[in-house]
Amino acid sequence: MKVMKFGGTSVGSPKRMQEVTKLITTDGEPKLVVLSAMSGTTNTLVEIADYLYKKNPEGANTVINSLEQKYLGHVQELYSTDEWRERTEAFIKEVFANLRAMTKSLFTSFEEKVILAQGEILSTNMVTNYMREQGINAILLSALDIIRTDKNAEPDFNYIRERAVQQLEVNEGFDVYITQGFICRNAYGEIDNLLRGGSDYTACLLGAAIEAEEIQIWTDIDGMHNNDPRIVEGTEPVRQLYFEEAAELAYFGAKILHPTCIQPAKFAGVPVRLLNTMDPQAPGTIINNRMHRGTIKAVAAKSGITCIGIQSSRMLLASGFLRKVFEIFETNKTSIDMIATSEVGVSVTIDNTSHLSQIVDELKKYGTVSVDSDMCIVCVVGDLSSKNVGFETIATDALKQIPVRMISYGGSAHNISFVVAEADKQRTLRALQQTLFTYNDHVRRPS
Repeated sequence: MKVMKFGGTSVGSPKRMQEVTKLITTDGEPKLVVLSAMSGTTNTLVEIADYLYKKNPEGANTVINSLEQKYLGHVQELYSTDEWRERTEAFIKEVFANLRAMTKSLFTSFEEKVILAQGEILSTNMVTNYMREQGINAILLSALDIIRTDKNAEPDFNYIRERAVQQLEVNEGFDVYITQGFICRNAYGEIDNLLRGGSDYTACLLGAAIEAEEIQIWTDIDGMHNNDPRIVEGTEPVRQLYFEEAAELAYFGAKILHPTCIQPAKFAGVPVRLLNTMDPQAPGTIINNRMHRGTIKAVAAKSGITCIGIQSSRMLLASGFLRKVFEIFETNKTSIDMIATSEVGVSVTIDNTSHLSQIVDELKKYGTVSVDSDMCIVCVVGDLSSKNVGFETIATDALKQIPVRMISYGGSAHNISFVVAEADKQRTLRALQQTLFTYNDHVRRPS
């Protein structure tokens, strides 16, 4: 069985829902389908919650009523029979009646998460009902009965595997199993959500749990590109990525995938394929456990980076110095992206500056501190093992005309990263594209 996930734009209108249904049922094989909320819905639900936090029920009800009318309009367009139109309309009215009821009671983060879950609940019911109207043997399985997090807010994989297998066995014989992405229950049975990776995370958790043949992530982009197509001309989709390569690209700026969500698939050995709903025939990108040696795959960039340097000739070689530095970041709940050290200093990068002033104040106890803002990390991803003599030189040579604040190499066999000023980001990406891909077909083998 394959797991197919469709994002908000893929189910963003009645027409898109109809087209997605055709994609799901083309080959006649059984599928487990994960759906996001219709595009724009979650943002509107956040707006409703914001009004309620501000104790403005009138504002919330105005938005609720507007969203309800939008969905009732979708119903008229999606269904062709009165039976399924009326059945779905009744369900939608019930959902929005419950939302209005929440404007009259105490509002906390618990109620907020219940509100945020309604987008996926609406979209999955609409698509399931449409499939049934079309004579497709489909069933809706509630993610709230399958996906659960533990007390650390991490997915409880053993529970998910047990429940997923059980639900499929109990409901054996259907052609399409539909469930919600993003939403779940927490360790206390309350409605919650997965945060990182959202619906992609749900798909990969379920794919790993049932040991799926393949996990398909359908978006509006033809796979993961070898550079940022918004900045660089002539980019191409990367047809195959090793799991670690995909995680590096996702972490350092490739927005098509969240770095956390593919971990369950990696550990279960289930391939993940990125596909385009706007161009279903395109091969997309396959992510699996195969490593193609001697290949540089792609470039990605992460903006909003701040570099912090600590110079301390008397302290760096002292036992425990680096531990003290890292403890400062840990205490301030700020993660470090990159690190470089020398005999007299250490430089790190962060993307969360909410505690920057406290961090700098504490670091000044151990040395002279400098801060460079408006930076970005540009990473080159591929087979960058030290055995490939000269591969790192290709990347650095591409940037010979660009000021580089920091370089990280050796922490991973799949990545070399550069910190440059945000103002030089475009020039950096284009220079790497020209050197790495334009004439070399993604492969560089130094002689």
